[in-house]
Amino acid sequence: MEEIARVYTDALFEAAKDKGDLDRVHDELDEFADVLSDTREMQAFLFSPYFSTEEKKRGLEQAVAGASPEFTNFLELLVEKHRMPVIFRIRTRFDELWAVENRRLEVTLTSAVELDKSVAQRVRKEIERQTEREIDLQTSVDPDVLGGLVLQVGNMVVDASLRSKLDRLRKEVAAAA
Repeated sequence: MEEIARVYTDALFEAAKDKGDLDRVHDELDEFADVLSDTREMQAFLFSPYFSTEEKKRGLEQAVAGASPEFTNFLELLVEKHRMPVIFRIRTRFDELWAVENRRLEVTLTSAVELDKSVAQRVRKEIERQTEREIDLQTSVDPDVLGGLVLQVGNMVVDASLRSKLDRLRKEVAAAA
């Protein structure tokens, strides 16, 4: 399934990029996947073998009226090839490709207490400076952090929390005993 999703995503991404509609297709794919995820009836209709390809195409025409031709044609292709169930994996991969293309990076900043907005902005600016990318910063509060910060940048986690320092100290003491 992963390979199928990759092939379809790469094709959609290149078509949208070539037409200069990358942002529009990105938004359309996100919106379509959100609606599909939230609507059991739509999933049953598009994923079911009981409805014909033509019935599904007519339903899609109504559901995505006004969407870009690249996106509409792409959805029709998924219906024709009975690949609609991979739409969620396609969305995930498309989001990743779009972020790379637009030099964006998702960052999660976790602290024990709510951070002042100016602190979060300084962290965001510093990461932007170091990575030379635009940062989408999400902040969260986790009382288990105790103190300090846990920063997740892409797949990398920088744990500068008091809890992690205490855990390391505990392991060192246990190893020395």
